[in-house]
Amino acid sequence: MSRVLIIGAGGVAAVTIKKCARLPELFDEIYLASRTVSKCEALQKEVGIDRVKGVFAVDADHASEVVTVINQVKPDLVVNLALPYQDLAIMDACLETGVDYLDTANYEPKDVAKFEYSWQWAYQDKFEKAGLMALLGSGFDPGVTNVYTAYAAKHYFDEIHYLDIVDCNGGDHGQAFATNFNPEINIREITQRGRFFENGEWKETEPLSVREDLAYQNIGVRASYLMFHEELESIVKHFPTIKRARFWMTFGDAYLTHLKVLEGIGMTSIEPINFQGQQIVPLEFLKAVLPDPGSL
Repeated sequence: MSRVLIIGAGGVAAVTIKKCARLPELFDEIYLASRTVSKCEALQKEVGIDRVKGVFAVDADHASEVVTVINQVKPDLVVNLALPYQDLAIMDACLETGVDYLDTANYEPKDVAKFEYSWQWAYQDKFEKAGLMALLGSGFDPGVTNVYTAYAAKHYFDEIHYLDIVDCNGGDHGQAFATNFNPEINIREITQRGRFFENGEWKETEPLSVREDLAYQNIGVRASYLMFHEELESIVKHFPTIKRARFWMTFGDAYLTHLKVLEGIGMTSIEPINFQGQQIVPLEFLKAVLPDPGSL
């Protein structure tokens, strides 16, 4: 018997929950936890109460709350699909309760738009001593991209020297401006400085300042922009023959125009401001008015 606790109820979580529900031979008991219980209940109703056995309220900012839910569910695995700011609290909870851990994106502090693996890699000895697994970055990118790189290195190349990862969105959601995953995380990610690895060192670029028009099979030519993405950090660590590693993502002109305007008027800022007597973060407000990625 395998029992999984999935924390989070956003767009990525919805996809994961539906996939797990279709694999009873791997996940015969699924439990959901999120700050917004109504989202968990909606997903439970969609996939069936026979597949999602229970839902729980949890504020994953606090390891103690996660510990309480883990102790109630007693899962074999915790899948963290909450916000990246909450990774360390959930890892702490898994260590305290002796449960394996898996996530799809690495930690970043809430007050700084910077993500890297150093905070989570610092947990390696703790999990190893506890005899627990902590599998990081198990999404599309990072995740699938790492698997492709490892497969290519094992089966096709003696050594890999130059690696370019290209992420192309070939669809059209019909919205004036929208992001295909959590808007807050997406905008923080693409507005920070670009970074790539070359000849043993990391080099930085201004945000979205390096462009190449790349031809994508079955899609066509798309404007592609150099960005930093976390799998570069883990890939160059595990494949030391790499001389240069870069990550590219496609963006349309309309998206970049909207983004530039939003940046210009301060709507992408993560610095709190006073609005009618209360502190709000402009980017969090923007997230609230943008389309829900799960609806696209």
